[in-house]
Amino acid sequence: MEHSKTRMIAEAGVAIAIAQVLSFITLFHMPQGGSIKAASMVPLMIFAYRWGGARGILAGVVYGILHFLLGFKSSIHYLSIILDYLVAYGVIGVCGYFKDNMTGLVSGSIVAIALRWFASVTSGAVVFASYAPQGQNPWIYSMIYNASYMVPDGILNIVVLLFIYQGVKRGLKRGA
Repeated sequence: MEHSKTRMIAEAGVAIAIAQVLSFITLFHMPQGGSIKAASMVPLMIFAYRWGGARGILAGVVYGILHFLLGFKSSIHYLSIILDYLVAYGVIGVCGYFKDNMTGLVSGSIVAIALRWFASVTSGAVVFASYAPQGQNPWIYSMIYNASYMVPDGILNIVVLLFIYQGVKRGLKRGA
């Protein structure tokens, strides 16, 4: 039991560290925050599929704290910190509640990315409402703005996850 717990904590640390390093590789950056990264959610998704949703959510929250401390900050408003960092990255772990097969990988990843988008949309509509063009509903503006980078980023993460997952899974089984 202790060996398994130690291994889980070590794997969480490695997943968080790799995700953070990948987050420094920005492929496209939006002018008011948000960007397409080099598949930085994949390590957190793999961890969640391996260890389950609850542990995946916790790893995502820890990553969100680290990402806030080390990364680009579009806001320091408390609601933005909670929604854009803690919630948005924590929900990536939700994919760990889905089955460990190709259908589960895709559907779990889509749900996790959609929840991340929803957290950022909520933050955008509440905290950044003044960025919406005059006369435009802040919720609609936030949906469009966040989808403009989160959809391509989500697709990139899912494609990379599907491409490497079987090899990673075999490697983890050998190391167990």
